[in-house]
Amino acid sequence: MFTGIIEATGLVKNITEQGENIHFTLSSPFTEELKIDQSVAHNGCCLTVVEISDNTYRVTAIAETLEKTNLGYWKEGTEVNLERCLKFDGRLDGHIVQGHVDTTGTVSAIEDRNGSFFVTITYNETQDFATVSQGSITVNGISLTVAESGNGSFSVAIIPYTWEFTNMKNIQTGDIVNLEFDIIGKYVTKLMKRNAIL
Repeated sequence: MFTGIIEATGLVKNITEQGENIHFTLSSPFTEELKIDQSVAHNGCCLTVVEISDNTYRVTAIAETLEKTNLGYWKEGTEVNLERCLKFDGRLDGHIVQGHVDTTGTVSAIEDRNGSFFVTITYNETQDFATVSQGSITVNGISLTVAESGNGSFSVAIIPYTWEFTNMKNIQTGDIVNLEFDIIGKYVTKLMKRNAIL
C-alpha cells in the first residue's frame, strides 16, 4: 500500500534478462535503509527488493508486469520515481495507491502555464477505467488530481515542486507513463457495468 507521494528518484544502473524476466539494478538515496523482501513502488509499480549490494539494490519484473507497465522502456540511466510502502503511523498525504499499475497511457500534450504544467494523457478508452474531474489518478507513481476528464483521456496540473522533484521533468509528448486509477472508481465502474448501467 502506498500514497503516491514520491520519496526520491533513483537511477537504473544495470538491466539483465533471464527468460521472460528482467532484473533491474538501481541506486537510490535510501538504499542502505532497504531490506530484502521489502516492497518499493517504481514509477508506481510495486516491486520486491531481492538483492542489496553496496549502494544499489535489485528488483525483478515478470512478463505480466512488463506487459502492463512502462518498465520495458527503461534503459541504464533512466530516472525512476520511488516510494517505500505506507507506514500506518503517519498522515496519508496523497491517496490510497496499491502499486498495481492498471495500464499505460501516452503523454499527448504538455503546456507550461507560467510556472505550473498542464499535462494531457490518453489511454485505451475500451478498458474499464474512468476518471472524474477533481478525482485522483496515479501517474508514474505520483498522486495527482484530475483537472479535466474526457473519454480515454485526462489532464493534470502539476506544481513546480512535483515537476522538479520527480521524473515528470523528463517527460515529452509521446512518452509512455504508468497509470493506476482510483480504487474506489474502479469498483464503482465494475459494479455499474455488472448491473448494465453503463
